[in-house]
Amino acid sequence: MNDELLAKCLAELGNITRLRIFKLLVKAGDEGITVGRIQEELEVPASTLSHHITKLVSANLIFQKREGRILHCIANYDTLELVLRELQNQCCIGLEN
Repeated sequence: MNDELLAKCLAELGNITRLRIFKLLVKAGDEGITVGRIQEELEVPASTLSHHITKLVSANLIFQKREGRILHCIANYDTLELVLRELQNQCCIGLEN
């Protein structure tokens, strides 16, 4: 993961509402949860929720799956793993002079 993508992911998670959405989706597992359930759990207005979900999708942190009229949001664990790995790979490598 390059620094630009890492910064985008971290920036999107730097918003408290988006962080709460993402944490909820991570807890939900591979099945994800519906947009309506996210709205109920977090008590976020629909228009605000839509904006935040769009931001998370654009950073590839979540993806959506439609089943008829129902829209499920699912955490993208591959992106989460890349973000964590990129940060961990920098641990204790020393500084170049």
